[in-house]
Amino acid sequence: MLSDLDGWLADTRSSYDTVAVSYAGQLREALSGEPHLRAALALFAGMVQAAGGGPVADVGCGPGHVTAHLRELGVDAFGIDLSPAMIDVARRDHPDLRFEVGSMTDLDLADASVTALLAFWSLIHVPDDAIPTVFGQFRRVLPAGGPLLLGFHVGDESRLKTQGYGGHPMNVYVHRRRPDQVTAWLHDAGFTVEAQWLLDLDGSRPGAVLFARRRP
Repeated sequence: MLSDLDGWLADTRSSYDTVAVSYAGQLREALSGEPHLRAALALFAGMVQAAGGGPVADVGCGPGHVTAHLRELGVDAFGIDLSPAMIDVARRDHPDLRFEVGSMTDLDLADASVTALLAFWSLIHVPDDAIPTVFGQFRRVLPAGGPLLLGFHVGDESRLKTQGYGGHPMNVYVHRRRPDQVTAWLHDAGFTVEAQWLLDLDGSRPGAVLFARRRP
């Protein structure tokens, strides 16, 4: 039950409830300046269409800007986020789309009920020991061969974020991870990684995008 959350999940939810409006304002047009991310989403959309279409879960959707972009690409995407305030913003900004409050540690979705799944920079607050649970949920709700797209910060450190998005207080750890570690976790959870894109390697916030599929 979301009402029973504690620890890092509760901190993540309350932090993003606090910054939801400011966060949405900063991210609303973010994809327009990210050609590589748009290319990744376009490729992902093509994979979904090649699989015959169907519902696609944007897990950790935030204010819904990526969900909406996928819909513009012809994908039947819907969003799930831990923060009720963030979901309220997503519904306000995209009233024609479906958004639900939920946790990636316990998705309220039936087994093999989505064609594909996206987690775009929404794993960054998940501690290492919870990643197997999250990836197990991703595997459960995907069919064999179902595409999975992950985006995350690259690095080795974790730091506590106490303020952000307009100066509002937050209390979340931001975890940067090596692609080979994420690939190993995916393999252990029953996924095959098909491609890896590295982004902004010389910048202050390097990232990675992994394309994977659920193994039978």
